[in-house]
Amino acid sequence: MAGSQDMFDAIVMADERFHGEGYQEGYEEGNSLGIIEGRQYGTLHGAKIGSEIGCYQGFAFTWRCLLHSCATEKDSKKMKALESLIGMIQKFPYDDPTYDKLHEDLDKIRGKFKQLCSLLNVQPDFKISAEGSGLSF
Repeated sequence: MAGSQDMFDAIVMADERFHGEGYQEGYEEGNSLGIIEGRQYGTLHGAKIGSEIGCYQGFAFTWRCLLHSCATEKDSKKMKALESLIGMIQKFPYDDPTYDKLHEDLDKIRGKFKQLCSLLNVQPDFKISAEGSGLSF
């Protein structure tokens, strides 16, 4: 009787053992795939943000050159908003993805950009697509 009891326990314990081993293998594989997928997502998202900020910076530098060449007293408000946008872009933490106010700062830059476009009376359309990103007017 003891022999049949041990055989039954081995069968029951095998099921539990295989369940535990399968769970552990699945967890390790899922963890590995999650890291890879997370890295790909982070790279893509970071590139989109970098492209957006780069377009804002190019826009701001171009308009600063244009306004400096024919600056009038009327353009002082535009220049102030322009310098504010450039300052915000220069302070943006490009190399710190753990910065807790990253999205807040990005939203402030977007808002300042929209304000500047209103002051300059331009209607930009920033697009991110598979072909690339950029501003169009």
